Amino acid sequence: MNNTTSFPTILLIDDDDIEAEGIQRAFRKSSIKSSIFRARHGIEALELLRSSKIEQPYIILLDINMPMMNGIEFLKEIRMDKHLSTSIVFILTTSNNQNDIASAYQEQVAGYLVKSKLDSQFTSLIELLTHYSKVIEFPPSNTSGTNNVFKDKK
Repeated sequence: MNNTTSFPTILLIDDDDIEAEGIQRAFRKSSIKSSIFRARHGIEALELLRSSKIEQPYIILLDINMPMMNGIEFLKEIRMDKHLSTSIVFILTTSNNQNDIASAYQEQVAGYLVKSKLDSQFTSLIELLTHYSKVIEFPPSNTSGTNNVFKDKK
């Protein structure tokens, strides 16, 4: 991705409405323009991704502790899915539990961010993601152009 390319889509997966609004507000206040989708748990996020509503490139910001399907369960599911396995995921959570950190990195996350270490306005998160999106190459996108690519899961 180069400097002339638009910022990737963000999929925010977090069940906490206040935290999610804070992150969305930080993106709105920043100079970057990005589509932001939100899911409240892993099952809802999988439905969004498999429906092809979220176009590549995208970055997933994932909480660990959520109802129905937690962050680690979500990671395991997308890593087993050949169409989602290369998804770029940053953990964004309140948990600094060493088991959570180890489990997340075993599922190839790009980074593990503890919310309490970020500033209250999430500007450091925005700066990190902005720099990251400028210097990395995103996985190739699916070029079939159909929503049917997700029907043949795994």
